[in-house]
Amino acid sequence: MNWAAISLFGVSTVKFLFAPFGGKIAELTFIETYVSCCSGAILSAAIFYFAANYFIKKSIEKNIKIRQYFLDKGLPIPVKKRFTRMNKGVIRMKRSIGIIGIAFWAPFFLSIPLGSIITAKFYRHNKNTFLLIMAGIFLNGLITTGITYLF
Repeated sequence: MNWAAISLFGVSTVKFLFAPFGGKIAELTFIETYVSCCSGAILSAAIFYFAANYFIKKSIEKNIKIRQYFLDKGLPIPVKKRFTRMNKGVIRMKRSIGIIGIAFWAPFFLSIPLGSIITAKFYRHNKNTFLLIMAGIFLNGLITTGITYLF
């Protein structure tokens, strides 16, 4: 059991983009790095993709409780900014590159948990969405691990 591979697995569950760079530093082979990074990312993507409805419901319930608290106290309800730079970027990406782009690139560039939740929020009704996320992880893992071991 190689502890470096386990640590890459752990890092890949959160931030998949930078995880393969640790494989070369830890003197792992290309295959060890690729497999540990992809398996960590797929585990995290599965957990957050299939639990996305739970997280979305909890967020809505929290906002309702906060709103009700302010109504009960007679205070003005604070208005949260909805059109943030991040939200505009996600919507722009959704409109321009669609399901394949979101499923391939959101988990890669944002983070595995956030990208999986965003993908599930927009495309959970499509039964091929999780397969596209997995394909994106395999492709992105191959690219980043390949770049790592080429340089």
